[in-house]
This record gives sequence, C-alpha cells and structure tokens, in this order.
Amino acid sequence: MAEPLWAVGLAWAAVLLLLMFVDAMQSAARDGVTLDAVPPLSAAVARPGEARFVARFAGTAPRSLEAALAAGERLGLATRGVTAEIEDGAAEICMAFTPQRRGLVALEALWIRWRGPLGLVWKQKTFALDYNLAVTTDLQWVRDEAVRLFARNALFGAKAQIEIGEGSEFHALRDFQPGMDRRAVDWKQSARHALLLAKEFRTERNHNVVMAMDCGRAMSEPIDGAPRIDRAINGALLLAHACLRSGDRAGLFAFDAAPRLSTGAVGGPSAFGVLQQMADRIDYSTEETNYTLGLSVLAGELQRRSLIVVFTDFTDQTAAQLMIESVGRLVGRHLIMFVVLQDKELGEMIAAEPREPEDVARAVFAGSLRRERELVISRLRRLGVHIVETPAERIGPSVINAYLDLKRKDLL
Repeated sequence: MAEPLWAVGLAWAAVLLLLMFVDAMQSAARDGVTLDAVPPLSAAVARPGEARFVARFAGTAPRSLEAALAAGERLGLATRGVTAEIEDGAAEICMAFTPQRRGLVALEALWIRWRGPLGLVWKQKTFALDYNLAVTTDLQWVRDEAVRLFARNALFGAKAQIEIGEGSEFHALRDFQPGMDRRAVDWKQSARHALLLAKEFRTERNHNVVMAMDCGRAMSEPIDGAPRIDRAINGALLLAHACLRSGDRAGLFAFDAAPRLSTGAVGGPSAFGVLQQMADRIDYSTEETNYTLGLSVLAGELQRRSLIVVFTDFTDQTAAQLMIESVGRLVGRHLIMFVVLQDKELGEMIAAEPREPEDVARAVFAGSLRRERELVISRLRRLGVHIVETPAERIGPSVINAYLDLKRKDLL
C-alpha cells in the first residue's frame, strides 16, 4: 500500500533537516573566526580608495565568503557586499569606495557569512568596527599637479626664466646683446663704463595673494563627482603652492552668509602646511552667500594691495548683482580674479536632441541659465576683473597660468 503524500513529504523534510544539521556541524564554527586589527586608512574627496580587512578561520575553512560593510553615506561605497576567496584559512576583504564629501565617516560593522560544505546553510558573524575614517582634501592631487607643473619647468630652466626677465624689479646690468630690447639699455651706465649695458629685471616678490572661497549652498553642489567647494580647495592649494614657491605670500578666506575662516597672508617654509590644515576646516553650507558682507570683511583685513582670487559660482541674478556691486568697491585698490567652473550638464542639456516636450523645456531653461551666467561674467570683465572659466579637472593648471600671466604683465 502506497504511503500518503504527507508522510512522504514529512520524510523528505526530515532528511533535509538532517543534512542541514550535518552541513552546519561540518562548517567552520563562528567562534573560530577572527578579524585582524583594521589597518590605518586614508580617504580623500573624489579619489578612489580601498578598505582592506582580513578574516581568519581556525580549523576547517570554507572556500569563499561574502562580506558587507556598514558605513556612512559620504564614504561612497562602490557596493555594500563583496565576495572573497579564502586561502590558507584567511580571506582578504577589499571594499572599494570613492568619498563624496570631507568629514568623519563611521565604519560601524563588518558582516561576513559563509556556506557549509553541502551548501545548505549559511553561517554569519558580525564584527563591530567602531572606526572613524577622516575624509580629507585630495592633497595627492595637489602634489601630483605641482610635480607635473613645476618639476619639468625647473629641469629646462623655465623657473629661472620666470624669475629673471619678466618683471619690473631691477636685478643687474649685463652686456647688451643683439636681439635684446633697446629700451632696456642703461645709457648713463653705458657712458660711464664706455660699454653698452642693458638692465636685467626679475619678477617682483612678496605680493599678497588671497584665495577667497565661497562655501555657500551653490558651492556645495557636486560637479564631476565632487562638490564644487572641494574642486575650489584643490585649485586654491595648488595656487598657494605656486605663490609660496615664487616668493609671494598666500592666504585663505572662506565665507557664506558670514565670514567663516581667515588665515591672513602667510609665507615661509611652514606656510603651505598651515594652509592645508586650515583648508580642511572649510565646511559645507546650506546658506546663501552674502558677498557684500564677506568681501567687505576681507577688504577691511587687507592692509596693502593684493591679488584676491574668488572661487565661486553664481546662479541667482539677485546675488550676482550684489556680488558685482561688492566687487566694484574692491577693484580700485586690489586686483581681482574670479574662478568659475564650467557646467558640462548645462551644455549637454542644450545640445541634447529633443525627444519629448520635457527635453525642450529643459534645454530652454539651461540656455537661459547660461545666458545669465555669461551676462554676469561680461559685467565683471567690464569692471576690470580677470575671469578664469575652466573645466573642473583643469582648475589647477588654469589658475596657475592666469596667476603667472598677471605676474608676467606686472599687474600685481
């Protein structure tokens, strides 16, 4: 007589439970799994990084495991879970990330799980990490750009050319050679020595260069994978490196609705390290930028003519009008340079082929924003402000070239 279906099902369930019990008993025990101490980690905004953890199994070990990391959103984990192979009882777990913002990110816990030999059960263990990772400014980018821009110049003698012959400060007398500018001839000294002598000039030093950082709401928005303010900080630090290298003094000033940070113009061997530390204190803001207050306070702090490099972005016509009025009060005494980032998204919206009515509306709105932006830039140029409009990835070289061009023209 055939067994009832429920009895057959019950028998198979009992067999399955038995196999699962055997699988669980033969799998690695949770108590035998340990995690090595977390090594020192470093992270910088928009720079890909990796967190590595090593899990070790005592006794029998599975072939692989799955892991997941609990961390703050600003760390920018590529994926929450990864699979790692186990060799010699140890598994190296690599979690890729690209940080979105500066600040402390809490690494809270690491979960790992593995299958038994029969693949019927999972075992899981949670490790509390209690690790705070500091996401900082991308100083590696600044170092790489500095080496790329300056090391090659020093090799071929461009550094000496920048310092000698392109300024207005008298350096020395030398014999006049064919091809030299005849206006450089010193006729009085030539008559005294009975020899045709020419003046040699060098770039003036000890200028004040202040990087004014707009850290308001608009500058906290991302562009090409990083907030605009972080792109601006990278460019400002690279410019500070160039200023200190050429003998000028550099300073940082940050403001949104009110002034937030001011270092004053500093120089000397330790100045760049001071500026690095102060740049990390520039926080993200949700407030609108008050150009009138910020630039007025900056002008009151400056006791001598300076180059003020303003890193900002303007989308609101009202704020742009107030900014223009504030800048107009500065150009009489100081040299002003604005650095604005090109918005690729606007260009893509304008150039995109319209397929739906929303695409047309989006293109019209983007076109109006671009026209307003160009209008503000043209008004600033008429005031005598120097404008550097650059893609985000080229902000460093663009700012350096503009700074050297101003020194070459003896405008500082």
